[in-house]
Amino acid sequence: MKSLILVAYKFDGNWPFTADAMHKIWKEEGETIFIRFTKDEKRSLLEIVGDDAKDIFRLVSFNVLITVEDLIHFPVLEELGIHEKTNASQIKEGAGHLYVYTQPSEGFWAESVSEFGIALTLCGLRRIPQLHQAIQTSLKPWNYSQDPENILPNQRGAQYGDDPMFTSGTVSGKKIRILGAGNIASRYAQCMTLLGAEVKVYDPFANEPCFTLAGAKKVWHLDELMKDADIFVPMVPLMEATQGMVTENMIDSLPKGCLVVMVTRAGICHMPSIRRRVLNDEISLAADVFDKEPLPLDDPLLGRHNVVHTPHNAGRTEYSNQRVAEKLAEQFRKTSNTSISKQLALTN
Repeated sequence: MKSLILVAYKFDGNWPFTADAMHKIWKEEGETIFIRFTKDEKRSLLEIVGDDAKDIFRLVSFNVLITVEDLIHFPVLEELGIHEKTNASQIKEGAGHLYVYTQPSEGFWAESVSEFGIALTLCGLRRIPQLHQAIQTSLKPWNYSQDPENILPNQRGAQYGDDPMFTSGTVSGKKIRILGAGNIASRYAQCMTLLGAEVKVYDPFANEPCFTLAGAKKVWHLDELMKDADIFVPMVPLMEATQGMVTENMIDSLPKGCLVVMVTRAGICHMPSIRRRVLNDEISLAADVFDKEPLPLDDPLLGRHNVVHTPHNAGRTEYSNQRVAEKLAEQFRKTSNTSISKQLALTN
């Protein structure tokens, strides 16, 4: 019995490591046919697979359209995995004997996005990207000395180069307020707690175990969450219920100097208010997502002393690509015993 993996031409443009990761997993379990479609492929699925179709007991399609009519030619097929959910319901209705699996909607990039959020937080606190850039053109950042004739408290001195206008320094001791308690937010919250922050979380969609996993105190009202934030981190996914969830009044309630960290979607927040407060030097921003993408080269957020910015790449790493394959593969049975039984029954 054989396994079959189909890969559409454009799939690798979105998930460049996923199909090969799936191939590696299944090769270790038995004979696997791997077909990567070319750009100009015109043949039907049956023409491509050929006589092997009669021996395929499980199949994964990475964006190759599979129809109920196609499945007639796979007599011992028992399990089908579909990366996109576009026609999963039709297949389930038309081929009820099959186990049909789809890519989980989350879980495969939680590590990547949460760790990126941690990195942005540290960079925002210590202005690491700004200093990296500054020392390439000037020696001034190396000099921490004040004017010996006019030494003042609460100013630059002896390796202290943070900006006291904004939340800065260590995570330890900071009041971190997180909107969200899902896979991404809970990982971020756990790390911030371990580093010594006081972490509170609001999420109207999460159940109690999510807050326990996050290791943070649950807050019942979003506006209360934000009023004392040293660092505010909106981490819910963008959907109809969360679009504009953080309103203008809420943004205006953030304490002066607050660091806002954004790694999921900018549309969660009222971005004009964030822009206004950042440009007025009232808050700082560390963001991988924006209201305009890509940011125009003349966007006033770019290159500011109180902004750390990256080009929306928090979620995709080689590992997160591999996790897509792993999460899909986990749904399949590990042996082909039932398939062998079915084949013997058909033969007899």
